[in-house]
Amino acid sequence: MDFNEYQNAAKRTLYGNEQVLTNCVLGLAGESGQVVDLVKNYTFRGRKLNRKELIHEMGDVLWYLSQIAEWADIPFEEVAKANIEELNKRYPAGFKKQD
Repeated sequence: MDFNEYQNAAKRTLYGNEQVLTNCVLGLAGESGQVVDLVKNYTFRGRKLNRKELIHEMGDVLWYLSQIAEWADIPFEEVAKANIEELNKRYPAGFKKQD
């Protein structure tokens, strides 16, 4: 499945009204926080990193991102391509740790 296919499939579950963008950005913040909590608990509290739960929460983040793009009439693939282009400009030889 490519990004645009995902975006199109995901939008069938979007509940739309005049506040859909606000709902999506607030949802993105909340779901991102859940990803952060999983990693924080793993890193600082010695908890096992639950792969299934991490995939679930990352999927929720992906859904919100795709629907923000949908609202703005931006193909999700365009977001992904622009990000890779930016990373390639910023790190043409890949990321290298500086001493």
